[in-house]
Parts: sequence; C-alpha cells; structure tokens
Amino acid sequence: MIRPSWRRWPFPLVIGTLLGVVLAAALTACAVPPPGEVASPPTVSAVAPSTSAISPLAPAKPARLEIPAIGVRTGGIVGLGLAGDGTLQVPQDAITTGWFTGGPAPGEIGPAVLAGHVDYKKVPGVFVRLKDLKVGDEALVHREDGTTAVFTVYAVERHSKASFPTEKVYGDTTGPELRLITCGGEFDSSTGNYLDNVVAFAKLTRV
Repeated sequence: MIRPSWRRWPFPLVIGTLLGVVLAAALTACAVPPPGEVASPPTVSAVAPSTSAISPLAPAKPARLEIPAIGVRTGGIVGLGLAGDGTLQVPQDAITTGWFTGGPAPGEIGPAVLAGHVDYKKVPGVFVRLKDLKVGDEALVHREDGTTAVFTVYAVERHSKASFPTEKVYGDTTGPELRLITCGGEFDSSTGNYLDNVVAFAKLTRV
C-alpha cells in the first residue's frame, strides 16, 4: 500500500524519538482542573480485543469526532506533530481535538491517535470525561471523504507519564485501531502538569 507523505513517518523513527524524550507522556501539559474536580484513582478496564472482519479504509483525514457515551461532539480536528523536545503537540484550546499526523488516519491499518485536553485555562476540555469510557462504548470518526469509521472501546487505562507505554499506544496493529489520549491523575502545581495520561483503546467495528 502506498502511504501518503502527510500520513505516516517511519515507525521506528517515531518510536525512537518518543522513547528518547520525556514523551512517555503523549500530552505533557494541561491546565489546572476546575475548582472541586477530584482526580479519580488509577483504573484499568479491558477485555481482549476480538478479531475484526472490517476491511481497512482508504486514507482520508479525520474531520469530526463523536463519542456519545461521554457527550463528545467536536466541530473539527486539527493535525498534530511533534514539538521541538519530541513530545506530542497539543491543541491550543479546550474544545479542539488533534490527530497525530505521523500515524495512520482513522480507519487505516494501525493505531490512529486523537488527543485532547482534560481542561485548559480552567475550561473543561473535550476529553474531560475520557476516563469514564467503558468497554463497548463507541467513538465515531467522520472523515473528509464522507465515510464514518466507528470504533468500539476495548480498554481504558491510566498510566504515569514517567512510564507511558509508548509502544503499546503507538506500535503497529494488525487492523485499524484508535487511541484517545488526555491527561489525568493528580495535578502538579509546581510544574503545571498532570502526572498521568488516560488512554482509551478501540478497534474498528463498522463503517
């Protein structure tokens, strides 16, 4: 398969870069949580992903995201690359979702990565309820070619940024998958960062 130049950087380069810097973090900075927000305890919910009979889709950039179970409905998706220090860039406001352009587009073979803030400048972020996703919930990615890729969640995990599972999140998969990433855990006011990341894992189940 010919891979468009806008779509994927060489995977060994991506993994090498991510492992070589502090991006064990995926999202490195989120704003102070709104007053009264309490961080949830570490959680991991998962079931073994089933083999999907859905064929991968042709390349097409993601345009909008819906996650009905947690009330997400975005008006647009921006492209994200890597910052100068090797960390994943982040959206510049609370409500925008970003797509990591160095990986697959949602619906292609491999793990498409969408990231958003849990909060930003004291405004609840688009992924403020990401930690509440459950196995079996769906994420709908509307693509620029008019198709909609529907992914079903099979795991929701929280990891310390100091031990972020980079290869598990960004590594190759046998079919089309989706990763949804935000910050989580306790907020360190001395650094302005959350200590953890929340990651939802999903597989393409229908189009």
